[in-house]
Amino acid sequence: MFRNIKDTLSRSTAMKASVVAGLAVAALTTGVPAVVTGAYADAVNVQAPQVPSFANVVDAVSPAVVSVRVESRVNSVADEDDSFGLGRGFDDLPDDHPLKKFFRQFEQQQGRGQQHGQNQQKNSDDKGRLRPVAQGSGFFVSEDGYIVTNNHVVSDGAAFVVVLNDGTELDAKLVGKDSRTDLAVLKVDPKGKKFTYVGWADDSKVRVGDWVVAVGNPFGLGGTVTAGIVSARGRDIHSGPYDDYIQIDAPVNKGNSGGPTFNLNGQVVGINTAIFSQSGGSVGIAFAIPATTAKDVVTDLIKTGTVSRGWLGVQIQPVTKDIAESLGLSEASGALVVSPQDGSPGQKAGIKNGDVVTAVNGDPVKDPRDLARRIGAMQPGSKVDVSIWRAGKSQSVTVELGTLPADQNQASNDDSQPDQQPQQPSSEKALADLGLTVGPSDDGKGVAITAVDPDSDAADKGVKEGEKITSVNNQQVSNAGDIAKVIEQAKKDGRTRALFQIQSGNGSRFVALPINAG
Repeated sequence: MFRNIKDTLSRSTAMKASVVAGLAVAALTTGVPAVVTGAYADAVNVQAPQVPSFANVVDAVSPAVVSVRVESRVNSVADEDDSFGLGRGFDDLPDDHPLKKFFRQFEQQQGRGQQHGQNQQKNSDDKGRLRPVAQGSGFFVSEDGYIVTNNHVVSDGAAFVVVLNDGTELDAKLVGKDSRTDLAVLKVDPKGKKFTYVGWADDSKVRVGDWVVAVGNPFGLGGTVTAGIVSARGRDIHSGPYDDYIQIDAPVNKGNSGGPTFNLNGQVVGINTAIFSQSGGSVGIAFAIPATTAKDVVTDLIKTGTVSRGWLGVQIQPVTKDIAESLGLSEASGALVVSPQDGSPGQKAGIKNGDVVTAVNGDPVKDPRDLARRIGAMQPGSKVDVSIWRAGKSQSVTVELGTLPADQNQASNDDSQPDQQPQQPSSEKALADLGLTVGPSDDGKGVAITAVDPDSDAADKGVKEGEKITSVNNQQVSNAGDIAKVIEQAKKDGRTRALFQIQSGNGSRFVALPINAG
């Protein structure tokens, strides 16, 4: 009993004698990375843990990043008539009206403050006054003044001014732009000066989770730095056939467009071009054009001011599981040809509607986007081996690529018309199983859809009354009997789905519908 009391007193004395030490131990056991000093000593000084810093990267790349101010011409007559948005009725006020006197004085003050803009107007071609219409970002890719930005930043501009990191303003000219990848190149006169510029990263080595730093001009504030990670790769945001964006979560806002995203080596991983937001501000979802895509486009723009792309000339759509099953493909991959454009390289090489492009030069094609990127990256005039799936087997054709037109029109359907055949007795039941009612088309090409059962698979796939069936399993049809005959053959071949080519006012597409294999 005594030993216990003595031990207790000893422990109490020890605790009173080592309060500071006890606090230090407590700090360590709770994991707080700090050094705690004794009472009444110096102010608390916390030793921060060692964490990565982006300061070195920012110091190195910031001089290469610029703000881009875009000016466009506005009608000078409209400006004079309605400088404040008041309308012509403003001039109808009596001369002694206090509002008219006030706004006249205000207009005179504004006029004195806009002398620079008036001088620009006098030096213009009298088509209107230059006014700022957009602000974005960009970056130098050469010491002699070539600047990369987005096409949508400069597309409506008549004059361009770039603002350097130190506030210097320089006039720039547009070298070239490419709407398909949303890229543009500007050029400033170096006047003997060498600009700090940045290089391209190999974005194929970029991994989801890697740190990135975005530098730009959000909301016109000037050079601003944000950091985050790569959130995803290969994003398709339905902005065009070459969508292959890198998604990042670094805060990117309006005005960041055209600005670079860097890795920690100070290399450009991508070019910020779009954000997903319901408010207009950053929600942590931004999209950047990959460096490998941008590098090739920028090189062409600097050399020639334009981008030349290979052209196959076929309208394509994805291969779904249903379509793959209907065609006898083992997997849902490749690009389904809806129709080749008249006179296109693809048509000349023998590619037909209903073919599935499965590979180019032996490399498998994943989907329509993959095919578009592969062909677009090739030089016009080059010959490529295109593997296609047709009639249940693989074939290969050689295509000499053309040059992608500036404004490519949708491909038209085959104008050939099959011989009329009598309607088969089983056609009514076959079409009823599909949930379709059909009749002759007005132009004699294909079969008109006159009704669709709302509970059918056809309705679920988007087939509508007023559309036309032009082929089934890549065989042209002109009446219900043709459709029934093709379906019957598909059943004999062990198929559970048939591939219907549907034509509407929006073009043509393929739809795989289940058939009764009983």
